[in-house]
Amino acid sequence: MIKYNGKGVYGAVAIGKISIFKRQEANVRRVHVEDIEAEKARVEEAKAKAESQLSEIYEKAVKEVGETNAQIFEIHMMMIEDEDYNESINSIIESQSVNAEYAVALTADNFSAMFASMDDSYMRARAADVKDISNRIIACLGNDVSSAEIGGEKVIICADDLAPSETVSLDKEKVLAFVTAFGSSNSHTAILARNMNIPAIIGAGEEFLNSIKDGDMAIVDGFTGEIIVDPDEETLKVMEKKMSDDLEKKKLLQELRGKGNITKDGTKINIFANIGGIDNIGAVLANDAGGIGLFRSEFLYLENTDYPTEEQQFSAYKKVLESMAGKKVIIRTLDIGADKQVDYFNLKKEENPAMGLRAIRICLKRPDIFKTQLRALYRASAFGNLGIMFPMITSVKEVDDILEICEQVKKELDADGIEYSKKVEMGIMIETPAAAIISDRLAPKVDFFSVGTNDLTQYTLACDRQNSDVESFCDTHHEAILRLIEMSAKNAHANGTWIGICGELAADTSLTEEFLRMGIDELSVSPSFVLKVRDKVRSIDLSK
Repeated sequence: MIKYNGKGVYGAVAIGKISIFKRQEANVRRVHVEDIEAEKARVEEAKAKAESQLSEIYEKAVKEVGETNAQIFEIHMMMIEDEDYNESINSIIESQSVNAEYAVALTADNFSAMFASMDDSYMRARAADVKDISNRIIACLGNDVSSAEIGGEKVIICADDLAPSETVSLDKEKVLAFVTAFGSSNSHTAILARNMNIPAIIGAGEEFLNSIKDGDMAIVDGFTGEIIVDPDEETLKVMEKKMSDDLEKKKLLQELRGKGNITKDGTKINIFANIGGIDNIGAVLANDAGGIGLFRSEFLYLENTDYPTEEQQFSAYKKVLESMAGKKVIIRTLDIGADKQVDYFNLKKEENPAMGLRAIRICLKRPDIFKTQLRALYRASAFGNLGIMFPMITSVKEVDDILEICEQVKKELDADGIEYSKKVEMGIMIETPAAAIISDRLAPKVDFFSVGTNDLTQYTLACDRQNSDVESFCDTHHEAILRLIEMSAKNAHANGTWIGICGELAADTSLTEEFLRMGIDELSVSPSFVLKVRDKVRSIDLSK
């Protein structure tokens, strides 16, 4: 019996045989060609075939993980048509009189090396995307590059890493779990695994991958990040019980549908859901969330090739408000920048984008974009129970400027005779230490706070959330973070403002009681965690 440790990205247990993901690197040779135009035509045919395959993968991903998480494949289709990428391929064919396969492979090496050398973690991640789409094009040129030998039984897929397309292409019905030697918990593959509800561990290490073989019996504990290869009988029994208990608990959680989020002493807590797009509304309703605590509006910008119009935004916001039938919907304004880049914004390259021009800073510097979104939001407010939340706040002046712009927008709507709700709640995110420290001054100006624990952790501990090398230093339970949350809660209540948490920690049930004792009024989590958090809330007695 040998144990290995990685980082669990989806909490569940799987027991079964290992199947090592076989990725055959294409044996691309440099071949001199006479007919250059024929080679260029071959590239176009391969690209068309690759786009067709990606379209099928996208449709499969939409069904399994939702439209928002499937967008990576739309991005891949866009990258295939990237002007610089295609110009490089054609230039190599023309200048060197070489075969299409070699030109694509060389372009892939050059572009991935360029992206990998960048300081921006989002851009570094594009290196893997370039490799992924290039391998697909090469495969379509007649060189098959990857396959997964799963066979008939369910298996634990083990790999060095998995590209998003490889993850989704695998038959979910035959996959017990994913284990990768490398990768980050913020990678597309990790996100896809979470949304597919499959036990997954990343970062198990090269030694793990070199030591295992096809057919080895193993246990994957997504809760602890532990992989046990060739377990003894006693360990097997213990883990079989853990798996059985987990499945039974998830089954019992369904009995909590329709029940209140009330502690044993009678304290009521709101449990809302975080979503990234309209397609997630079904999951919110299916998991019985009390409302939407975080609607990430940037999906409208990320999936567009130009700034979304007021009408496009109004239509989306109206749909989500109507679908929630009077339940609270908190929509976060544009949060672009850092790891979420949009080409048409033409943002300058920054040495440290996480601390650069992002989120509310872009909105205040480019009020035309901000006003368009606010007009759409206020117009949609007539169709439901809307709250508007502003990200990346660091000062009182920012809030004053935001509220002034909101008043300007409302006056314009009044002048145009356009209806909107007069009861829209205004809130800010507490995701910088600055906002937490001056929360006593910010609270009187807004209706609510929402703590974004992901960024609050990043900025408090000086740990880039996209950098897998510093994950071991990123202690989400660090007392500094908890103190900042508690400080914000006290200052909120002292000024008649309610406070929620919408970051990853909201779903961490080991902290639920501590959060409630701090005075947190609302927890907003991924839809699949709503019932789990409700169960925990109902077990707590705050009177003791």
